[in-house]
Formats: sequence, C-alpha cells, structure tokens
Amino acid sequence: MNIGIISDTHSYLDERISHHLQDSDLILHAGDVGDVFVLDQLDALARTKGVYGNIDSTVIRVRLPEWELLDLEGVKILIIHIAGAIGRYNEKCRALIKEHLPDVLICGHSHILKISRDDKFNLLHINPGAAGRHGFHKVRTLLKVKAENGSLKDLQVIELGPRSAKSVD
Repeated sequence: MNIGIISDTHSYLDERISHHLQDSDLILHAGDVGDVFVLDQLDALARTKGVYGNIDSTVIRVRLPEWELLDLEGVKILIIHIAGAIGRYNEKCRALIKEHLPDVLICGHSHILKISRDDKFNLLHINPGAAGRHGFHKVRTLLKVKAENGSLKDLQVIELGPRSAKSVD
C-alpha cells in the first residue's frame, strides 16, 4: 500500500503535491488543513484520512476526527495533530498511545520534519513537516511510504520548495 503523509497545508495545495502523491493508495493528513478544498483535492487523488488541527474550522472538524487509529497492512498507526515532543507527549496523546499501543505515531503542528524511533513508547514518531506556506518552516515537505506485511518500507522525504514560493522540479 502506497501512502502519502502530509500536514499543515493551511489552505495551500502546491500543484506538485498531486504529482508526488498520484500513485498513493491512501493519503494521511495530520491536521491544519485550512480550507475544505484541500481535502477535496486530496480525495480526488486517493482516499484521504486524517485529523483536524488547531486552525481548522467546524467545516473541517465535521469531516475529520481529532485523532484516528488505522491498521494499514498490519501496521497500527495513530494520527493526532498535536502530540508534543518525542517521549514527552501531551496527556491526550500519551493516553491514546497507552490505550492503543500503535506501531507508528503521525503528528503535525510543529512544522518540523521529524522521523525518529521512540524507544520509551516503542513506536516510530513521524512528523511530515509542513506542506503549506504559512508558518516558520523554510522548506515545504511531505512523505511517501509503503505499508507491507506489518512494516513500513521505502520512506521518502519530498521537498516541495521554499515556504514562500511555488515548487519547481
């Protein structure tokens, strides 16, 4: 299963995103979608699941939950927008981790691309960074990965270009 992971679009969807995610079987959005057209555009590419973020309106919150637990090809994935620092998660996130024991935690909010093993909670922590132009990040990013036989493989970091400009090939 080919999975695209994106976050913090803040109502901006670079045309390169569709290029990079066109072969996805599933797109995961880790919150701060912004405008509902972003979800509609992503849904046109592939089935899209995700969570709402702190900037998202009621329109988005009606379509997306606060957190999501998925089993993708035997990989248990927890998605929540605001998780906190690796190993020092906020109370809500810690409770969800302890209850559901995910293999992978996907979050957004910080706009900082981070992929790191968390041995304390025995999971892979993934933050795809920010794909939108709003925020302090310098480079817009998204991730691609394959879920297969109970594990994630072939993780790719895609740089979309500087935060303030459209991307180029």
